[in-house]
Amino acid sequence: MTPGEPLIRWNWIASHVGDIGQRIQEHLMLTIIALVIGLVLAFLLSMLVLRWPRAYGPVTWVTGVLYTIPSLALFALLVPLTGLSIITAEIGLISYTLLILVRSIVGGITSVPSDVKEAALAMGYTQRQLFWKVELPLALGVIIAGLRVAAVTTIGLTTVTALIGQGGLGYFIVTEGILRFFTTPLIVGAVLSVALAVVIDGALVVLQWRVTPWTRARA
Repeated sequence: MTPGEPLIRWNWIASHVGDIGQRIQEHLMLTIIALVIGLVLAFLLSMLVLRWPRAYGPVTWVTGVLYTIPSLALFALLVPLTGLSIITAEIGLISYTLLILVRSIVGGITSVPSDVKEAALAMGYTQRQLFWKVELPLALGVIIAGLRVAAVTTIGLTTVTALIGQGGLGYFIVTEGILRFFTTPLIVGAVLSVALAVVIDGALVVLQWRVTPWTRARA
């Protein structure tokens, strides 16, 4: 940026509308893939923990270690194995969702009141029916709350994948903005990343509101 140059060049934005749309789609795709796979893996790990409670410590320790590794360091470790690929990006992004999602799933299931479970068993529910028809539905509020945190975190981390050539809105922040000292794409990438996080979080709030009608009744 040179002295006297405006902070935002609107003509640049107008001439890059198509590119901006493409980067938003890339960012969304990277985020959604990470969240879906992360949710499936976290669900399987949570089922393991619920079946064998002693596994909770080791599972949260491993996922906690993955969560604390700086994203750049994790990508640096993965690049020699999987290259500058979407696989590298997704392994990193998925790793950061596991601790949040495992804790929310296990916490949600175990928070179901014991008298509710006893009443269901007294009505003839099997353990499988108890889980799918009682425990899981009642835990959805806590699970979706964890998913909201994971979604916002993943959207933020996805910007870092631009460093390994995986695009998304991080392309504007890193490649076009920081490396070229060009504030317009930097601001565009940052603002759209925040806006995307707000929109996704809002969508999950609506989903939580729709799938947990009993909370509305209590309110």
